[in-house]
Amino acid sequence: MESTYDGGSLGQSSSRRKFINTGLQAAAFGALLAVPGNSVAAGFLKSEYTVQDIIDLVVKAIPLPLSNDTVDTIKTGSATNKVTGVVTTMFPTVEVIKEAIRLKANFIIAHEPSFYNHADKKDMVENNEVLQKKLQLLDENNITVWRSHDSWHAIQPDGISFGVVKKAGWEQYYRKGETAFNIPPASLKSIVDHLKTSLQITHVKVIGDLAQSCKKIALMPGAWGGLHQISIAVKEKPDLIIVGEVSEWETPEYIRDAKSLGMNISLIILGHSVSEEPGMAWMAEWLQPQIPDIKVTHVASKDPFTWL
Repeated sequence: MESTYDGGSLGQSSSRRKFINTGLQAAAFGALLAVPGNSVAAGFLKSEYTVQDIIDLVVKAIPLPLSNDTVDTIKTGSATNKVTGVVTTMFPTVEVIKEAIRLKANFIIAHEPSFYNHADKKDMVENNEVLQKKLQLLDENNITVWRSHDSWHAIQPDGISFGVVKKAGWEQYYRKGETAFNIPPASLKSIVDHLKTSLQITHVKVIGDLAQSCKKIALMPGAWGGLHQISIAVKEKPDLIIVGEVSEWETPEYIRDAKSLGMNISLIILGHSVSEEPGMAWMAEWLQPQIPDIKVTHVASKDPFTWL
């Protein structure tokens, strides 16, 4: 657009441009603040980022520092690498890595382990050919993998849970920090159908009467463990618990006995990876406006099972 400025001094013109640029920066800052959990200053915006810069964006947005024994560490690669693109995912599988290579993205942010154990110990099993070949693929393509597990759960609201309720269309019922919340009463069967459609899940496991009316639900994506799942059932007395995965000798047996004793409670098991994947998709949405010059893509690691 041609300028309509007519006759001011160079200093006045520069001041006007500075005013406009400041206004644009303020608008960008306002857009960032509108993103749930975002507390990053607009001054951090720049055109070039290292891996550590992007890690800092996430970590600075959480209310409390990560513990010394956090699993949120770089698993392979370097913190000083200049980032060409970011991929968020649940598990950094070989297929996810290959897609990152295709996208020319050299930074993968994964929610779960890279090397088949919680602490990502590379020497847990000696002569692990699969692990060695996976490392070779990452190294040859100069890809850094960072795990964002503790940090993405610590952000407010919890990045995983918020991503799930957002994709399920339950945002208006969800309360930050709450595991249990009320939805409009619906049959267990209709909730199962809704979750399969909205979360794009092919199969789920269910314990309960499909005709049961459910209003109060406890949403626990991922692997909370039997102790936490049963504790929430006792404390909150939900009509329905929705989990990622279970130890089959713990929570399912509790639900089965509870129903036999006349209690109005059911269980939906979504699967670990697919239950938390929406949270990592949300991370890509959350991160993209903060690094506008770097492409952020969510690549789903998907359900590893074939159902027969």
